[in-house]
Amino acid sequence: MGKSKAKRFRSAPFSPAGPQRAAGGEGPAGEDGDGGSSASELLEKLQHPSADVREFACASISKMLQQKHAIPAFLQRDVVRCLGPMLLDQSLAVRETAAGALRNLSACGGFEVCDDMVTKDIMTPLVALLKECSAGLEANEVSPTKCKDTKKNCVEDIANEAVNVLWNVCECNGTAVSIFNKEGCLDVVLQYLKKFSTNVDLAISVAHCLQTVTEDNPELLSSFNTSAHQVLESIMLSQDNTMEHILLRTLSAGSVWNIKDTIPSSSQANTINAILKIFSESLVVDAGETVIHMKEAETQRLKLTAEAETEENVSDTIDNSVLKEDDEMEEPPKGKVKRENDVSDLLPSDKWELKQVTALLMAQQTALEIIVNMCCSEDPSDDEWEELSSSDESDLFMENSYDEGSGPPMSPLCLSADVHAALMNNLIPKKILEKTAFPNSVAVDICTHSPSWKPLIRKMNTVQCRALTCLHSILLVSDVDCLGGASTLQSLAQHLSQLVFSQSEFPTHTEFLEAVTSAMRALLQTMASKNISQCMTPEQLMSLCEAGVHSSNISVRVNVVSILGIAGSVLAKIEDTAETLKMIGKFLLEVAMKDSSLVVAGEALDALFDVFADGTEAEKAAVQIKLLPALKEFQPVFKIRMRKEGKGQYSTDQLCVLDNVKMNLRRFIAYQETLGGKKTT
Repeated sequence: MGKSKAKRFRSAPFSPAGPQRAAGGEGPAGEDGDGGSSASELLEKLQHPSADVREFACASISKMLQQKHAIPAFLQRDVVRCLGPMLLDQSLAVRETAAGALRNLSACGGFEVCDDMVTKDIMTPLVALLKECSAGLEANEVSPTKCKDTKKNCVEDIANEAVNVLWNVCECNGTAVSIFNKEGCLDVVLQYLKKFSTNVDLAISVAHCLQTVTEDNPELLSSFNTSAHQVLESIMLSQDNTMEHILLRTLSAGSVWNIKDTIPSSSQANTINAILKIFSESLVVDAGETVIHMKEAETQRLKLTAEAETEENVSDTIDNSVLKEDDEMEEPPKGKVKRENDVSDLLPSDKWELKQVTALLMAQQTALEIIVNMCCSEDPSDDEWEELSSSDESDLFMENSYDEGSGPPMSPLCLSADVHAALMNNLIPKKILEKTAFPNSVAVDICTHSPSWKPLIRKMNTVQCRALTCLHSILLVSDVDCLGGASTLQSLAQHLSQLVFSQSEFPTHTEFLEAVTSAMRALLQTMASKNISQCMTPEQLMSLCEAGVHSSNISVRVNVVSILGIAGSVLAKIEDTAETLKMIGKFLLEVAMKDSSLVVAGEALDALFDVFADGTEAEKAAVQIKLLPALKEFQPVFKIRMRKEGKGQYSTDQLCVLDNVKMNLRRFIAYQETLGGKKTT
């Protein structure tokens, strides 16, 4: 029913984290099945005169709040109002652990919990803490405030936890964003962002937060002065090549895209090109190979560390008197492996390699999501489009579609010329297509056999799905010539088919199915509009649709029905296709009559109208499957379903579309009756 819509993405909520040092030992987190008494005891300890006890209580609460089932017990005991004052506790360690607990509460609790946090005025102490930390940063440049762990800067660590709380609540709650605007929080977090060269973790947290608060927030735009632009520009121009810095640049580029209206029109083309250059640098990295390389590096590092520790232990057992007697023997090498001089201390922490890969995958996911938003940013509310996602890949797609010397062609729909030119200049579409491939099997196997690395499999799959969605958006906003011509689209169709049918079993992962079927739908629409022959066989189409129509996801069902309608309308123009059209017609009739969703049923009817609209083969097939009697019988049933199910279950836009389907059903029946009358005369 109408065109498919390129899905817009919002910045993703951050995963729970927070200080764990006090919560790592024995404590209340493992006690009490329902968490009720533990919650009460811990919240009471927040009022204890000893800072160590308050810190332990905050850290234990933080650990418990990572378990969703424990959150209700704390909410019932007003955890937000209990932890809020701890953000301004005299003890810096208490401030950090309290902020970590609130971070986990906001990340694991979801939208409703974040709303509750704002309602209970968490923003007042949070903003006060953020401003205090900002003021403290300058003092720390002269005399850094150290935490118990002397390698950590306490003010920056507190700021990092607080920024994550701010990010989470602003992601979920509009009031929090308004408070961010009114309290001048932009200047505060930009102060933190300036620390990117020495504290990339803090900078990444701020960049995540900035990307969230700058999205669809015109009130904030006036706060972006020259100084603010310079901070973001300095990050985008930085040359650090770690995966964390790639993520930082990607997030900062996303914020610049969100505030593009503050950039002079004369500079916008260059800015957009700079943004997409950063995305290109992120997408060009092979995540699978990076996983393999980083896992090897981790294994080697841990091996060397273990050997060094073994050598140290052996050296410690040597009789010191023997060493003294041997005048020619030099100082044993134990000095090289002592903790204070251990070379491994100069290396990253135990999870450094995993952290790098995680940052890369987040950077790639973020870049793809922002490109999707770029493709539909100028017309996001077109209610003719349905909210579907998808995309896919082809090694040939876009490879030679643009000659830099000739200048970029104007693109249709909502894609601006500047964005289109930057996409082509940076070969973004080709890199997107590479990301739509299934994750590297060797990398997946490595992650499967390592518990700490196993979550990366899901992240790699998410990048693939985002790439498919991104490709879908590009298909919707580019014409055939920009896409590389008919042969490229046919190659792309073959590739999409391979993604679906190359596996030993039909894919069942909902996000992937939605993405790949949406890509097929957009591609087939484009090919059909230009009379480009399609490469999928009727058998493949039916196999896809028969599997997809049983999906629990409505978008998947809508997509496969639409795909069948597009393919059928093309086949109807070809001779000797009546048998295939009969098969398609029976399938669509069954979906229209039996699917539980009116949206899917309406799409199936629309597809029937397209397939049997015209052509000798279509007329022949329609008679043989008794299409007209079936539709006449179904027409009153459809009207009744709309009256009974329509109100309350479907949006105004969906009901409007369904009304059009109902009207078209009446017209189509009249049209079929006319065809029957002509044959009898």
